[in-house]
Amino acid sequence: MSAPTPRAYAIPAPLARLLTFVPSYPQRLAFVTGLNFLLLRHLPADVLEALEHRRLRIAVRDAGLNFDFELARGRFATLSGHEPPDLCITANAYDFLLLTQKKVDPDTLFFSQRLAMEGDTELGVLVKNTLDAIELPVLDPALFTPSGLLARLRDTFSAKRP
Repeated sequence: MSAPTPRAYAIPAPLARLLTFVPSYPQRLAFVTGLNFLLLRHLPADVLEALEHRRLRIAVRDAGLNFDFELARGRFATLSGHEPPDLCITANAYDFLLLTQKKVDPDTLFFSQRLAMEGDTELGVLVKNTLDAIELPVLDPALFTPSGLLARLRDTFSAKRP
């Protein structure tokens, strides 16, 4: 028997309206910076190759935000959103948080119509399987303690040295 789906929460409408006043480029830049810092090192070489120059969109339904990005030269980079994405993944902010913390399975959210994937089906399966294969929660709160941040920075800089 599977665990029950956590209750759906949505960003309150007044807060979502406030988010529309924040320029989109800084939001997209913060998003891809987070992807590069938290996710990139967990992706295998074959996945990186398959994602190269594929346009992706994360649409946060309740916040009215879209994050358009691609993998270019081994790093996530922002896109303007003027071109249609190859894959669009849509959910509420809380559901994305649950996914990143591995507190809910993407299939559970998909079948309860809280997560949608549109576009290239093969790319969608690749993204889902890749995220499922990552062992640790990407947004583990312990990673954001001062000692956790310092350890990640140390690991990042030591990995760049020849």
